[in-house]
Amino acid sequence: MSLPRRAMEQMGFSICCLNCDAPDIAGSHRCKVCIEKHSVTRERLTTGKAKTKAQRLAREMTSMLADPFSYIDDDIHGKWMLNYSEMIAEHQYNPEKTGQKRTVTRPRISRKRSLIREISNKNEWLENPPDEIQISEMRKILRGNESKQPMTWDDLISEIEEMLEE
Repeated sequence: MSLPRRAMEQMGFSICCLNCDAPDIAGSHRCKVCIEKHSVTRERLTTGKAKTKAQRLAREMTSMLADPFSYIDDDIHGKWMLNYSEMIAEHQYNPEKTGQKRTVTRPRISRKRSLIREISNKNEWLENPPDEIQISEMRKILRGNESKQPMTWDDLISEIEEMLEE
């Protein structure tokens, strides 16, 4: 086991150093190669849009490695994330510092994150609907400069019937 190098910690890959079998010598050739390869790989994984399932999975795994404490309740990878988080906590433990716990505290079990739920909970009109001024501003934004009211279902059906008659 090697102590995590600062560059690896900054990239979120300190767990790689903690699992490394190389001698714990800072600045060694192996450390430099690892840091360089991990840096290039992380850059390739996190730039641009993930287009394939493999790219999305790789990004998810990178996020998990960077913060294993947040994923210990994951159904598939939870046991590994718990193992990694314990290794990191063990590394960060300072026995000379009083009042510091040695064990990992498990976060409260909660639902999986939902982007839709997070956005909907930030809705400023969740409790109070928008006033008339806000509604008119939204209409201007959504319709552009058209002042025409949206069609009702009856208007739409009659327009379609007229088109079918022609």
